[in-house]
Amino acid sequence: MRKPDRTVWAAIALLAIFLVAGCGGGPRRPAGQTAGGKMLVAASILPMADFARQVGGDRVQVELMVPAGASEHTYEPAAAQLEVLTRAKVLVLNGVGLEFWADKLVGAAGNPGLRVVKAAEGLPIIAEQGEQGATGDPHVWLDPISAIHQVERIRDAFAAADPPGAATYRQNAARYAGELTDLDKEIRAQVATFSHHKFIGFHTAWAYFARRYGLEQVAAIERSPGREPSPAEVAEIVRTAKTIGAKAIFAEYQFPTKAADAIAAETGAKVLVLDPLGIPPDYSYIKTLRYDVAEIAKALR
Repeated sequence: MRKPDRTVWAAIALLAIFLVAGCGGGPRRPAGQTAGGKMLVAASILPMADFARQVGGDRVQVELMVPAGASEHTYEPAAAQLEVLTRAKVLVLNGVGLEFWADKLVGAAGNPGLRVVKAAEGLPIIAEQGEQGATGDPHVWLDPISAIHQVERIRDAFAAADPPGAATYRQNAARYAGELTDLDKEIRAQVATFSHHKFIGFHTAWAYFARRYGLEQVAAIERSPGREPSPAEVAEIVRTAKTIGAKAIFAEYQFPTKAADAIAAETGAKVLVLDPLGIPPDYSYIKTLRYDVAEIAKALR
C-alpha cells in the first residue's frame, strides 16, 4: 500500500495553519452545518458515502473524500478534503486500515467536534498476508449482510451527532437494511445457478463476498494493490487458471488491465471488469453490486 509522500503532508500542514488562523475571511457557519442547515458529513469512499446518504436522507450533505475513479489503497489527500474536515460533524470511514491517511488528516483538520465512525468495527475480519505482514482485509462492504452492520454503525453516529434527527436516521436505516436483505436473497438465488465456484480476481477485494456465498478466490493478480505481478507470479496464475478451467479473469475499474489481459491471452479466458468501489455521478451500492454479480455469473454459471 503506497502512502502519501512528505510533500503532500507538508502542503496539508501549511493549509491547516492557514485555516486555523482564520485567514479565509468572511463569517463561518456553525460547526458541522452547511449553508442550508444540513449536517455536513465526510465519507471516505463511495460505498460509505452512499450508506451515509441512505441513512441521513435530507438531513445531511455528504462529501466524498477519495475521488471517484481513484483507488482507496493509493489515495493522496488534497487540500479540499482537509477543508471539508475542518467543518464536518461526522467522518464516515470503513476502517480496518483502509483509510491509512485518516489519522493524520483528522489531526491536521483541528476540528474537536468531528465525530469519526469506523463502520466495519465489530465485524469478524479476514486476515490477509501482504508485503507489510499480516493485516486485516478491509473490503467488508462487498458482503451486503456486513453492509447492514455498517449502516447501523452510521445510524448510531448520526443519531449521536444530531439527536433531533435520531428517529429519522433509525427509520431510514431500517428501510435500507431491508433493501440490503433483499439484495442478499437475490444474490443467493443467482449463486445457486453457478456450476463453478472458484475464480481469479484482480486483488483480494472479494474475500467477504466469496465467504458469504460459498465461492473461492484461488488467485489474485495483484497480491498487493498497486504492485504489478512478477513474471513468475503471472506464470503461476496462468497454471491456476488452466487447472480450474477459468472462463474469465477479473480486472477492476480502478486499476490497469494489462496483467489481466496477458493472463487471459495465455489461457483463452475473457477479461471481465468488476467494480468494488463504483462510479459516479449516479452511484448506487445496490446497483453496483448487482452489476458485479452479473459479471461474476458470466464466468461461473
